[in-house]
Amino acid sequence: MAGEELNRPPSLPPYTEMIFAAIDALKGKEGCNESSISTYIQSTCGYLPDEHNNILTENLNKLIDNGDLVVVNGNYTRPDLNTPAKRGRGRPPKAKDPNHVDTPVPAPKPVSDPASAAPATGAQTGSEVKRGRGRPKKDPNAPPTAKKVKVATSPAPPSSTGRPRGRPRKVQPELTGVEAN
Repeated sequence: MAGEELNRPPSLPPYTEMIFAAIDALKGKEGCNESSISTYIQSTCGYLPDEHNNILTENLNKLIDNGDLVVVNGNYTRPDLNTPAKRGRGRPPKAKDPNHVDTPVPAPKPVSDPASAAPATGAQTGSEVKRGRGRPKKDPNAPPTAKKVKVATSPAPPSSTGRPRGRPRKVQPELTGVEAN
């Protein structure tokens, strides 16, 4: 039994420590690829298990998921703390109001008597109802609205050049030679 302990390889440091040591020692401008990290670990540590490449890949992926390493063009580097986080595409979501509490709005109860429906709808005017996207649909029961009438205003005073402001109106040509019966 004592002979088995003498032939046992020395214990290895954790792979995360070996990976960080390799990246710090190699000091590549764009980082180090997986093969250069593996060769550095093999040169510094005498004995490595047979599944060294698989263990290294698993640990690199864990470090990437944790945010301890960043991959740029296939090279592994430590993230730079001075650079701001990269923002995703599109418009950022609206900030949520921490004081706002979402309370579900109860559905209106069907009422058989239309006269008693008026007070029930007035009670919900204080509650906030979330609208859907887009333009709201027309109410088919709403009375028709009157057309807006333009109010005649006094003409604007002429400018110092004598010309009116803006682009001149398009003049319709008169049709000559065509007479109506």
